[in-house]
Amino acid sequence: MTDSRSTRFAVTVLVWSIGATAHAQSLQGAACADRSAPSIGRVLTDTVRGFGHLPTRTNAAWLAGGGAAALAASPADDALARRLPASGAVDDVFGSGGVIGGAAVQFAAAMSVYTVGRVSKSGCTSAIGGDLLRAQLIAQALTLGIQYTVRRERPDHGSGFSFPSGHSSVTFATATVLQQFGWKVGLPAYALASYVAAQRVEANRHYLSDVIFGAALGIVSARAATATTKHAFVMVPSVAPGSAAITFVRVN
Repeated sequence: MTDSRSTRFAVTVLVWSIGATAHAQSLQGAACADRSAPSIGRVLTDTVRGFGHLPTRTNAAWLAGGGAAALAASPADDALARRLPASGAVDDVFGSGGVIGGAAVQFAAAMSVYTVGRVSKSGCTSAIGGDLLRAQLIAQALTLGIQYTVRRERPDHGSGFSFPSGHSSVTFATATVLQQFGWKVGLPAYALASYVAAQRVEANRHYLSDVIFGAALGIVSARAATATTKHAFVMVPSVAPGSAAITFVRVN
């Protein structure tokens, strides 16, 4: 990793940590009512329990919808990969997405929020950090499990498995956790997750269908990790022949 990339990595972790912590402490209310600081052991135990919250009708609907959208987008995968070769100017716009959406950055940010909450004795901040950690662990486990089962080659060839996109799954998992505070937090979080997903396609590291299903997988992972939290809406990409869009869906 170059010095500039290392600096960008550190800055990204700091921004995510400070931003999430600030929202956690400034938006206390319904989202933080009666929430206490969980121990790291409880976070890990609840992560295991979170897998038991995966098989619900709503989660099945999200996965089915994500799978259908990915299938609809798949005919355009190869053409889009050829049409969007990486360039210096485009990389300047999207380059940070590859760092922001990395599992290491996402996990470090979640751990930072949890640690700040424990040190400052803020039950709300610690609880949110615990939510983020559980969502990250579940999303990563599901993503890796599917990747090594499907074993789809990346469009750039030789850099690992492609389906689904891990960057998309972990960032959409983070966004879905933060969405519990409402659209003022959820909207920018989902917008950033969409930016990360777009970067993966632009950088030729993933196909469009990879990031679409990865987004759905991240949403489901966060819902399982925060099964007792109400999510007013989620934002996901949708596709149709010759077009793409972002769709807002209200859920319970």
